[in-house]
Amino acid sequence: MEKGVRSSAAYLDSKPHYALLDGLRGVAALMVVWYHVFEGFAFAEGTSPVEGFNHGYLGVDFFFMLSGFVISYAYDDRWQASSAAKLTVGSFFRRRLIRLHPMLVMGALIGCVTYLLQGCVQWDGTEVSLGRVLLALLLALFFIPAWPGASYDVRGNGEMFPLNGPSWSLFFEYIGNIVYALLLRRLSNCTLAGVVLATGIAWAYFAVADVSAYGMVGVGWTLDTMNLIGGMLRMMFPFTLGMLMARHFKPIRVRGIFWISSALLCMLFAVPYIPAMAGVHLNGVYEMVCIMLVFPCIVWLAASGATTDRFSSGMCNWLGNLSYPLYIVHYPVMYLFYAWLIDNKVYTLSEAWPMVVGICAVNVLLAQVCLKCYDEPVRRWLARHWK
Repeated sequence: MEKGVRSSAAYLDSKPHYALLDGLRGVAALMVVWYHVFEGFAFAEGTSPVEGFNHGYLGVDFFFMLSGFVISYAYDDRWQASSAAKLTVGSFFRRRLIRLHPMLVMGALIGCVTYLLQGCVQWDGTEVSLGRVLLALLLALFFIPAWPGASYDVRGNGEMFPLNGPSWSLFFEYIGNIVYALLLRRLSNCTLAGVVLATGIAWAYFAVADVSAYGMVGVGWTLDTMNLIGGMLRMMFPFTLGMLMARHFKPIRVRGIFWISSALLCMLFAVPYIPAMAGVHLNGVYEMVCIMLVFPCIVWLAASGATTDRFSSGMCNWLGNLSYPLYIVHYPVMYLFYAWLIDNKVYTLSEAWPMVVGICAVNVLLAQVCLKCYDEPVRRWLARHWK
């Protein structure tokens, strides 16, 4: 049995990585951090929508598409492999847990520390007992979400994971992985295309009709009905579209596509909020153009390319390794930043740029330290001992 597991692991690791997709995942993670800087100014001032870097939240939708593409590429043909290397549902779940959960634990721990540093108070100033904080931490370690108003919703915002808000997207990522292993991988290309079409129509209606009344597709972060439905659509459409692209992938070479795609993502995310006109929710239309048309083109072209120089290769490798730790540990630091903005009544980048530079540098450094000193060693240990 142990020999079979080792053979399977070696087989699973034999496929080459898409280096440019790794790099773009890192670029998108940096853009999410930058978006959250401007979210802090809007949050402190009590304004909406976010100004300055309005569409950075679309980085999450890009992550879901990358995830579907890479998982389908990496695993679709391995469920029917030879007996020694055959992938099972159990081995797939183990691999995904080893890849994702250690940093979720670290994100919760860092979130607990920053919350204690804030004085254990909700945003409205209500004090929270240490017992409730520890309960929130315990549940976060086992990835059990909070519902709005629960005693362990310690920040009082209704977040699924109040110690580390962005963990909500990993909640849906886990669901996507489960649905993939139990159902999606078994679907024919035609049936999968039907799923993409159905979820795409539903998601487009959700966005263009502004069902959430948020004025954007930034849903999924809390456990009310609208966010659960919206979060599932938000994950399922790009995830299944990514799978479908991987199954039909044929490379189209474009020189310098990593840098072109990085610049394009930055420009897309920097577009200001687009007001409705004549009853049409234009911001939702723009979001769907990005998710349904531009992101698939970027993923396809980036998967087609390869780095041709040492600098680009090193940059893609570094960004790819940094992307997940940066995404999952940056927001607890942002909570401290937001509290500072509120306390000091600072609402613009021009007023806070030294602090912003420091916060971004701290987040990148913290993510790098977590990657090298915790995530990689823990994943290696789990891969050796969790058979």
